[in-house]
Amino acid sequence: MAHTHDTAPHDSAPHDSSPDPSLGSEGLMEDAPAGDWVPDILPGCVRRTLPLGEDEEGPLSATLVRYDGAPKHGTAHDTAHDGGPLAPVLHLHGWSDYFYNTPLARCFAAAGRPFYALDLRRYGRSLRSWQTPGYIDDLVEYDADLESALEVIRSEHPQAPAPLIHGHSTGGLVAALWAHRHPGRASGLILNSPWLELPGDAAARAAVEGLLAPLSHLNPRRPLRLPRVDNYWQSLSDQAHGEWSLHPLWRPRQSFPMPAGWLRAVLAGHRQVHDGLDVQEPVLVLLSTQTVYSRQWKDQLRESDIVLDVELLARRAVRLGGRVTVVRLARAMHDVFASPEPVRLQAFDEVRRWLRAYAPEAESADPADPAEGATRSTAAP
Repeated sequence: MAHTHDTAPHDSAPHDSSPDPSLGSEGLMEDAPAGDWVPDILPGCVRRTLPLGEDEEGPLSATLVRYDGAPKHGTAHDTAHDGGPLAPVLHLHGWSDYFYNTPLARCFAAAGRPFYALDLRRYGRSLRSWQTPGYIDDLVEYDADLESALEVIRSEHPQAPAPLIHGHSTGGLVAALWAHRHPGRASGLILNSPWLELPGDAAARAAVEGLLAPLSHLNPRRPLRLPRVDNYWQSLSDQAHGEWSLHPLWRPRQSFPMPAGWLRAVLAGHRQVHDGLDVQEPVLVLLSTQTVYSRQWKDQLRESDIVLDVELLARRAVRLGGRVTVVRLARAMHDVFASPEPVRLQAFDEVRRWLRAYAPEAESADPADPAEGATRSTAAP
């Protein structure tokens, strides 16, 4: 693999250094004209508003981001065995998050894959002043966000295979449940520390669900009173110990307030994973080798998952479907592709190795080709 070595790993341009004309008076983004791609706040990217109708809070939309920047000079491009187009990639973010990782986009672009990212309703570019940040009371509702994004991607790449879905944390849970309900709509899943279970396993989840039931019925948008710890933000932000320039409203220092109804919806998804999914497509799960919890900052938090129990996630991962590959990465953070550069480059090496075996283009390889056969055999889980 020819590495896309990023000497400026936080080139997700600073969002708070100067006013952006696409931002409204509250510092949140406004809808782009229907059907139009407009310049994004990230260099090399454009964005498109995906209208989703209205709910009790008002108009809803999601935002599709497309990376149009050129791959770094000297990087190698993969090509399909028959010379045809490669499957695009669609990225889904996690809780209290949005797409900011242009080095990730460049890695996929350098491999010849069109890259898109979706800011779901009430997150990031899609968050509006009248909305409860991140709120949803049933993860199935994200089907509309995904379908709108996939329709645009299909229109721009009609000859390409179905997209590969890259999901981080809650986005990984959303992607897995969606693929379970909609077999054949994706070519595969790349799950980056997917939130597949509550720390503490099923017993803890059952106890929390019991506490949430009355709260989520009475006032589902009411935020839970939880400890506010900013260690994860510190591990990411270039204003603290991290590398990334983060929008202060889209990725706030202490996360969004967590509504009871939202957490109940997530736990319902965890229950489905515990019972077993039947994702037909191949799945790659990327995890750190260790979890470290701490209320006080220490350097170890920049080389560990400090959000989820990675051992529990590894056990849950094999319940997603019949073709699941789990890769553990030393010194990886919760967002594997936001880890220090050597780790994220190693992670992308693992992605490319997995794609050589399981990408839809690999299926067109000549089974009589001994080199192709050896690659696919040794890469299989």
